[in-house]
Amino acid sequence: MTLDHLFDNNRVWARDIEQRTPGFFSRLQQQQSPQYLWIGCADSRVPANEICGLLPGELFVHRNVANVVVHSDLNCLSVMEFAIDSLKVKHIMVVGHYGCSGVKAAMENLRIGIADNWLRHVQDVRHQHKDWLFSLPEGQTRLDALCELNVLEQSLNVCHTTVVQDAWARGQEVMVHGWVYGLHNGLINDLRMSVANPVALAEAYSQALAKLKQRYASRT
Repeated sequence: MTLDHLFDNNRVWARDIEQRTPGFFSRLQQQQSPQYLWIGCADSRVPANEICGLLPGELFVHRNVANVVVHSDLNCLSVMEFAIDSLKVKHIMVVGHYGCSGVKAAMENLRIGIADNWLRHVQDVRHQHKDWLFSLPEGQTRLDALCELNVLEQSLNVCHTTVVQDAWARGQEVMVHGWVYGLHNGLINDLRMSVANPVALAEAYSQALAKLKQRYASRT
């Protein structure tokens, strides 16, 4: 099977971009200067640039299964360091999505292969909040809640990395945000966890968690 249709699509896409913004690619190759780092899920249904309405060069992206940030993941840490130290991004968005297969597997103890080990981090989130989480109705409500909890915990992990802590210590402007994307409507849900310095971290997390639980109170 050939992939000629992908090359055809690429030529159409490149032509359309150049027609809308003449000289776009000539300018793009000179440098990239994004203001944002997106840490999201590898799910093919979550196209970061398109969701935010941004062009190539405007959004630096790191993706993995279930948008997990692990302190020993040198891949993610390297992306963060390059984004902060070299590109000087001002915003880091940790973005999960409702209907995440990785979160579902972690919730339901589904075995899917080597990724089971990676998803133990999401199961850790489930265990951390199990008393509240399992008080919710089983099914979509509980899965949605774990998607949101996972974003809050991974945002917290971002804030605790040496990369972000060092940036804050030297006075660099970096704000971390926690968002969830809706596959069902294409809209981003802001979980109201936005942190710009270590002093505000604990309070921002506590308030975001309280608001999350408040939203789900009406579903029980």
